[in-house]
Amino acid sequence: MYAIVEINGQQFKAEEGKKLFVQHIKEAEEGQAVEFEKVLLVDADGAVKVGAPTVEGAKVTAEVVNPLVKGDKVIVFKMKRRKDSRKKNGHRQQYTEIVIKSVIA
Repeated sequence: MYAIVEINGQQFKAEEGKKLFVQHIKEAEEGQAVEFEKVLLVDADGAVKVGAPTVEGAKVTAEVVNPLVKGDKVIVFKMKRRKDSRKKNGHRQQYTEIVIKSVIA
């Protein structure tokens, strides 16, 4: 059984026991239970329910493992040739690590 769930504007495939790295959830604390109710699709052993826009009564519960995980550093380098213009910038995206506990359809 799995579900397609929307978390912070992104869609994820949620299966029981699966570990996900989602966009940073500001209110999250380690060990806290989190519920997501924007379930777009549920597949229960071949019986597929598609929401319009969401499946009613369905929700996904998860537990926060690590509230702040930093992603790999991305270097942004801009240069204009023959202008002596260079700009170097780095960025590390912040994620929250969660584990899916149950999918309720």
